Amino acid sequence: MDFDHSPRALELQAQLSTFMARHVYLAETLYGKQVESGHRHHRPPILEELKRLARAEGLWNLFLPGDHGAGLSNLGYAPLAEIMGRISWASEIFNCSAPDTGNMEVLSLYGTAEQKKRWLGPLLAGEIRSAFSMTEPEVASSDATNIQCSIRRDGEEYIVNGRKWFTSGAMSEDCKVLIVMGKTDPGNPNKHLQQSMILVPRETPGIRIVRDMRVFGYDDAPVGHPEIVYDNVRVPATNILLGEGRGFETAQGRLGPGRIHHHCMRLIGCAQRALELMCARVQSRVAFGITSSGKWKR
Repeated sequence: MDFDHSPRALELQAQLSTFMARHVYLAETLYGKQVESGHRHHRPPILEELKRLARAEGLWNLFLPGDHGAGLSNLGYAPLAEIMGRISWASEIFNCSAPDTGNMEVLSLYGTAEQKKRWLGPLLAGEIRSAFSMTEPEVASSDATNIQCSIRRDGEEYIVNGRKWFTSGAMSEDCKVLIVMGKTDPGNPNKHLQQSMILVPRETPGIRIVRDMRVFGYDDAPVGHPEIVYDNVRVPATNILLGEGRGFETAQGRLGPGRIHHHCMRLIGCAQRALELMCARVQSRVAFGITSSGKWKR
């Protein structure tokens, strides 16, 4: 298999690495202070400043393969995700953060013209954020065929009822829309045709945030992963994505590439930086009066 990168991919790797060195690493401490001192789910001012700089340099929507993004394949984008992953929150600077990346991919691939105009445009511009609402507490929903959230047609509307948790992105004050996965046809003998995905505006009546949640003890403010109850949430029938019964298909198209470049590659970048910091610390550390070179330090 050929793992050589295109000249465009190599150019972006160099440009992104330079931007990280000049701007992002230097802002890491300030970002943490602004998150701690401000509203927990408010975008820190330094993040907005860095986003303006990144967009001005053309480092924007790098994940999208089509006309909206950098035009890279997964292979070309992977090292960029690794570079951004060296700081956990850096990907948002370049409008490449989950769950917005996956949601933008869904809208660009499967959205109607009206859905793209209302939601994709503002997401591509970084004006709003979004959430992805699939996982449920009552079932083993890592297998999406198990989900029980109901999406029932009622005239020109759908009614959504269910309980979700780890709804990535929903705590952010900039979140304006959720992609919710549920069942429109629970009796279908083909279990992969029971599900659908629907766009639910964040301020729709009947949406109740139960609590924000931690993942392995880690807080993810300002984005959050809350538990949410959908109680007779009504949205227009035109908000369905791709069509009834195609939710599992949509989920595969969304999660397939995203699990690789949005998560795995970022974690590789995070691990690489941790190793580099550890190696640097070993060289400067003094333990029991002895330096790393074995000399006494008085």
